[in-house]
Amino acid sequence: MSELAVNGGTPVRSTPLPSVFKASGRRFGDEEVAAAERVIRSGILSATWGSEVPALEREFAALMGSAHSVACSSGTAALHLAVAAVNPEPGDEIITTPISDMGTVFPILMQNAVPVFADVDLTTGNLDPAAVEAAITPRTKAVLAVHLFGKPAPIRELRALCDKHGLLLIEDCAQAYLAPVGDVYAGRIGDIGCFSLQQSKHISAGDGGLVVTDDAALARRMRLFTDKGWPRDTDERTYLFLALNYRMTELAAAVTRVQLTRLPAVVEDRRTGAAKLTAGIGDLVGLLPPRDDDDHVYWQYPLMILDGDIHAWAAAMAAEGVPCTPGYLTEPLYAAPAIRSKVTYGASGFPLQDAEYPPGLCPNAEELIERRLLVLPWCENYTGADVDDIVTAVRKVHSALALEK
Repeated sequence: MSELAVNGGTPVRSTPLPSVFKASGRRFGDEEVAAAERVIRSGILSATWGSEVPALEREFAALMGSAHSVACSSGTAALHLAVAAVNPEPGDEIITTPISDMGTVFPILMQNAVPVFADVDLTTGNLDPAAVEAAITPRTKAVLAVHLFGKPAPIRELRALCDKHGLLLIEDCAQAYLAPVGDVYAGRIGDIGCFSLQQSKHISAGDGGLVVTDDAALARRMRLFTDKGWPRDTDERTYLFLALNYRMTELAAAVTRVQLTRLPAVVEDRRTGAAKLTAGIGDLVGLLPPRDDDDHVYWQYPLMILDGDIHAWAAAMAAEGVPCTPGYLTEPLYAAPAIRSKVTYGASGFPLQDAEYPPGLCPNAEELIERRLLVLPWCENYTGADVDDIVTAVRKVHSALALEK
């Protein structure tokens, strides 16, 4: 194998791979342009008076097989809707994962509840049901599970656990569109499923969020929460409870409606490319490709480095033309200053004043972030040749770093 590019050798790839942060890695076309033009020419860009958002909600509910869908302004807003619908008392606890975007956790704090972090499975990064059960206390109100990187969490086990203890279950599906869980999709096992339309997700409107539920009361509370608690289905201009403005715009909804038609092919192409990569590197000792039980939808491609330095790997891969991120996060979410130092409401530390988040709280999560996890960006527009280059880069770096030992 030739010398690593990081050491002066020739890189595997000299041109950038397609990226979801460029047109090369997204599937936007004339249909999205026409949808945006339709809305602009209508003169109605607000969902309060428009038709695109209600149509999107109907179409997404039909796709997901849910009784209700509510659109909102972001994936974080979708999670805030869900936590607000759970309606915790101040100081109630919601159990979640330390490996996610902080958008999973901040909605808990915004509703004056306390995030409790349970450890994860070392092979997937998803919540470990045993760790979740061990974290349950009399103050626990709900569990918020994340389907990390597109691999469904053990959501049926978590559902059974929540039912046993009388808890609500929220699914963060921002990275897991159309991820199969038996005969349904991720988002349909919990009481509420939350989705994101941020730039990097399987489909995008720049930003936006969607939630699904079969519970009419939860759906109504979430819909009201998007609109300051204003029941616009009545003649009263009144405000029923403390809430925000998280309304989706008609422009975002119109673009998303087109994106929904592209979603099955996007998911299938991501899975096909990932299967090719896994087949090309599956024999390498000391590497663990993603666990795929025919259910992974590959928002990104997580690779476990069982024997090596993830930072050396990331630097070497980037030099070969395949950028990747060591650890996914810099630190587990509970180590962020906002959580560990309790930077919340003024100097009060509320609602975390009695909570502690010490190092070592979730050993598996810390092991993944600090030593094992290498995350490759993934894209539905990778060609077979693109994936071949990624395979070559992984094999080249593996060979060189193994020989250095």
